[in-house]
Amino acid sequence: MTKIHDRHARGRVQNGWLDGYHTFSFGSFHDPARMGFRALRVINEDRVIPGMGFATHPHRDMEIITYVMSGEVAHRDSLGNGSSIFPGEIQRMSAGTGIRHSEKNPSHSEGVHLLQIWIEPDAIGHKPSYEQTKIRLDAAKEDFTLIAGPEGGKGAVTIHQDAKLSLYTPHEGDRKTLPIATGRYGFLQIIKGQISINGQDMHAGDGLEFEGRDAMELVAKTDAEMILFDLA
Repeated sequence: MTKIHDRHARGRVQNGWLDGYHTFSFGSFHDPARMGFRALRVINEDRVIPGMGFATHPHRDMEIITYVMSGEVAHRDSLGNGSSIFPGEIQRMSAGTGIRHSEKNPSHSEGVHLLQIWIEPDAIGHKPSYEQTKIRLDAAKEDFTLIAGPEGGKGAVTIHQDAKLSLYTPHEGDRKTLPIATGRYGFLQIIKGQISINGQDMHAGDGLEFEGRDAMELVAKTDAEMILFDLA
């Protein structure tokens, strides 16, 4: 079982300060064929102009992960956390029983380009919490490298779900087998560049869902960047 989530079929929002693409149904974008995959609920690719952003708003019972491709995100939340998130870092906010936060582009001259990822937690009512760490970028050039998972670890944040997120930034010509075990499920989100999976070309913005029993061979057609979700 494999399914391509074509970049051109994503939902889109444009409101003057935000240009966003939604891989799965979100906000005003509703597609019955795009309601999430396993515990993965949201992958939003957002570009925010200088000085603008998401005003303070609430969340509950969701693992919210922010990955910045370029620029800076200024985070503030009702737990008292205040931080800036840059490329090469990963941030996780467990909304749990309830949290309020804002995310803004503090720059006066540069836009910010980010992914926001939502994963359904393993139970409702977790205590709200926050975590941010630096990614092992050198390791990600060589292989899929953990950036989020149930046990966290060096270069990875902890999430309340049996799910692992791994970053890979191959060079043109690199080859790799997608490391998803039989009995589990994978979702590959292409962030930059062009790759092929079993001979089928994929570009930035495309996603691929598949079962671990499927043999998935990846070839980087250009230098690329991607996140692999290993899901129960």
